[in-house]
Amino acid sequence: MNKWAGKQVAVVGLGISNMPLIEYLLKQGASISGRDRKSEPELGDRAQILNQLGVECRLGPDYLSDLGQYDAVFLTPGIPKQLPEIQALIGKVPILSEIALVFSLAEAPIYGITGSSGKTTTTTLVGEMLKASGVNCHVGGNIGVPLIGKVDQIPAHEPIILELSSFQLELLNQSPHGALVTNISENHLDIHLTMETYIQAKKQIYLHQRPQDVAVFNYDDPVTRQMAREARGQVYFFSRASKVNRGIFLDGEQLVFQIGAGIVPLIAKQEIGLIGEHNVENVMAAALLAYCAGASWPAICQTAAEFKGVAHRLEHIAVINQVDYYNDSIATSPARAIAGINSFADRPLILIAGGYDKKLSFAEFAAVVAEKVKALVLLGQTADQIEAAVRGTSPAYDQIYRARDLDEAVAVASQLAVGGDVVLLSPACASFDMYPGFEARGEHFRRLVQNLAV
Repeated sequence: MNKWAGKQVAVVGLGISNMPLIEYLLKQGASISGRDRKSEPELGDRAQILNQLGVECRLGPDYLSDLGQYDAVFLTPGIPKQLPEIQALIGKVPILSEIALVFSLAEAPIYGITGSSGKTTTTTLVGEMLKASGVNCHVGGNIGVPLIGKVDQIPAHEPIILELSSFQLELLNQSPHGALVTNISENHLDIHLTMETYIQAKKQIYLHQRPQDVAVFNYDDPVTRQMAREARGQVYFFSRASKVNRGIFLDGEQLVFQIGAGIVPLIAKQEIGLIGEHNVENVMAAALLAYCAGASWPAICQTAAEFKGVAHRLEHIAVINQVDYYNDSIATSPARAIAGINSFADRPLILIAGGYDKKLSFAEFAAVVAEKVKALVLLGQTADQIEAAVRGTSPAYDQIYRARDLDEAVAVASQLAVGGDVVLLSPACASFDMYPGFEARGEHFRRLVQNLAV
């Protein structure tokens, strides 16, 4: 029976993930009210497409009004759930999401990846490891094309691999068959408000699992190690610092898998294709989840050696006048930027940072900058906060420069750099003060660097 035929449904947020959702619901016979804070001109072509589909839209400041009249309300992932209009719906109208619908429709097993850092790299690695093993799989969620349009056509033997953000997880009352938490650090406190609510959202990835399910955790992270105690399925760990049984760890410079008394040597650390210690963790995490999903160890190791990364994640752009330029625009939190900085511990580093304020602390980031960054170029909404944090940590640190925008930041960094240096865009902040997303910021950086070579 088609549960959506004849239903009145509101879809709040007319972004990338909700457009395929609207198309799916329309095909099922639902009547849709599209809601968005943006105006029709701001929505651009999307408004015209919705009009052609026959979707009635309520746009602008009152886009959240009168939601109680609908049979269901679908929310875009990033909308704050504490808004009064959303809170008023609780217990009265089902509050759903595109990803929750994917879970309810999927016949194939779902393997979900979350964490504060490393989600996209790890999710992509899992997919590549499975493909190298000859396993057809479908990668989506917070990356790529939303799967709602094809999930009911995916056969039961082809696993679904989903990157899951805290925003997607907080509305779930279902957990995937395989869950992975890469790490937990401060992030998205502008939306979640507290670390407690942020962590609780992340926990949804395993809290609803069954005993036959599997969960993978970072043993080196005290928060995720504590999470493992709550997991209901089989627990696996990965660790760079400790030996773990039922999991992957570093034995000297060799990654090994151990379960019970059996040990499988995997790949030497120096053979991993990605740079940075955080990417050693990402490879370990991906290897465990891919193994649980049916990948073979030879294919897992081959992928770990050959995979060179995802755009905007320590992406090498160019060498100009013996200076290496790297795009790490995905580093939208201080913890991510610290990982980026630590990837170049043996190189003089000029860092471009700053952006939209997510209400995160810059204290630890400032200490790392003062110790390891040759020069800091700041821009955006958080420039004053970051400079104050660095000067508060190290009053003698005087290599701080300001830029009006990314064009000027790249120009300043290129003037400061000498042969052997690295110029790194790793902002420690989101991009919304200047760009629609980190991808647009990274693409702009790539163009600016490429123009330096002309």
